[in-house]
Amino acid sequence: MEFVAKCFSIFYKGGPVMYLILACSLLVVAIGVERLLYYKKMNTDMDGFTAKLAPLLERDDWSAARELCRQTSGIAAAVAVKGIGYIQRGSANVESVLEGEAALAVAGLRTNLNHLDTIVTIAPLLGLLGTVIGMIGSFSVMNLKAGQPLAITGGVGEALIATASGLCVATLAMVVYSYFNHRLDALITDIERTCIMLVGEIKQGNRHEIA
Repeated sequence: MEFVAKCFSIFYKGGPVMYLILACSLLVVAIGVERLLYYKKMNTDMDGFTAKLAPLLERDDWSAARELCRQTSGIAAAVAVKGIGYIQRGSANVESVLEGEAALAVAGLRTNLNHLDTIVTIAPLLGLLGTVIGMIGSFSVMNLKAGQPLAITGGVGEALIATASGLCVATLAMVVYSYFNHRLDALITDIERTCIMLVGEIKQGNRHEIA
């Protein structure tokens, strides 16, 4: 309980800017939880998925392949479902269509990550703003009464709380942003592997028709 009271005391000493920094930290946590659940849902067991999909594509069994993709969770399978649908309808420029579907899928995966990038930049600036405001208040003590070094240095110490808090939030946001960027790259690779399989099978089928 004493620790919580001390944390509240430090928070109030940081000044009004601390509320904005707190909002940034809560936003980082909220985005982190939301993206974690979303990426977990969008993840695909690519080894098992490709092992089942490849034989169906080799036999040109597009209906079974589409059904397999529907039953498989993850963003790669979802893109494959749409791609196979276009192939079954005999759409022209299937490669371009797949690129478009992949781009839309990646855009969904990037949602909210730009907010983390913004917080990485703005949190230290908010902390610096709080420190500057606190420093102005601290050095105004000199205008009231001379010979108060403790009052001045104590005020400076409290003003630095905002900067420290802003840096902590920025560091947290950077760690979360880097982690999800890594997850994003892995999911993009899964999508690309699936699209390559589909496009490769289409080109192989076209070569067989020509032959």
